Amino acid sequence: MESTPSRNVVALAGGVGGAKLAQGLARALPPGALTVVVNTADDFDLYGLRICPDLDTVLYTLGGLADPTQGWGIAGDTTNTLEGIARYGLDPWFKLGDRDFATHILRTERLRSGAPLSAIMAELAVALGVSARVLPMSDDPVATIVETAEGDLAFQDYFVARRQQDDVTGVRFAEITSARPAPGVLQALAAAQTIVICPSNPFVSVAPILAVPGLRGAFERSAAVKIAVSPIVGGAAIKGPAAKMLASLGHRVDAAGVAALYSGSIDGFVLDEQDATLASAVESLGMAALVTRTVMGGPEDRARLAGETLAWAAGFPARAGSAG
Repeated sequence: MESTPSRNVVALAGGVGGAKLAQGLARALPPGALTVVVNTADDFDLYGLRICPDLDTVLYTLGGLADPTQGWGIAGDTTNTLEGIARYGLDPWFKLGDRDFATHILRTERLRSGAPLSAIMAELAVALGVSARVLPMSDDPVATIVETAEGDLAFQDYFVARRQQDDVTGVRFAEITSARPAPGVLQALAAAQTIVICPSNPFVSVAPILAVPGLRGAFERSAAVKIAVSPIVGGAAIKGPAAKMLASLGHRVDAAGVAALYSGSIDGFVLDEQDATLASAVESLGMAALVTRTVMGGPEDRARLAGETLAWAAGFPARAGSAG
């Protein structure tokens, strides 16, 4: 695909939708032009291993390994290890493939040796031939806590074990105040010409990234054109609980409801053709609106959306910013 005029692009991503657009951006840009800052607040420990779902989904997708049906995990993976765990009488409630286990084993070993998560992810990316920089939002552990009428839930308990059935009354991020941006994150934001908030859940994928101390300030000071892509199409989430969270947390359940969460922080909002009638509502929030097809199919379709988004961003007027 012909490269776009944008360079030094930063994507904020989490989940399958974020990974898909990150892949599109990587295909639309020359090697080395993309940095993906990934949510790590849903990371957790299981079977003695450190599991980083969003980082791995982005890594596998950029590396061309992701399961095309699920959007996560490795295509063609087997589950012999989980079947063995079940044979011992345990419930393998979190699905991990046998090849996926290799990532978790090697990452955990490196973490225990003292290596920071950002350095480990850089090593894994090189091994998988990923040219984009994949950065965790922080090397410090942060945990999303989902507040419900049944009590507080660890994110993976809510998301996987309980299948997102609980009404969410609040979300908070444990240990966030002591977290620091991972090396390279602040510098990438300062140098970016375009920042793209991927179509990720605004409450549990994007919010924890911006909640890392110093990161929101760097985001707002950046001179980059800031664009968000809606994860809600036709009043429903493409994948995950974003629509249910919008409703239970008191927001309008449509693309304009997501745009309102970013009001004052972004220059433009991309919404799907199905939601074209919401463009004026988005623009009333003080941002420009681009209506296009946001539901992504395969890699070429992802690159098409990324190219349209970047070309649109390149038409915004440049402005001064601060790298401090």
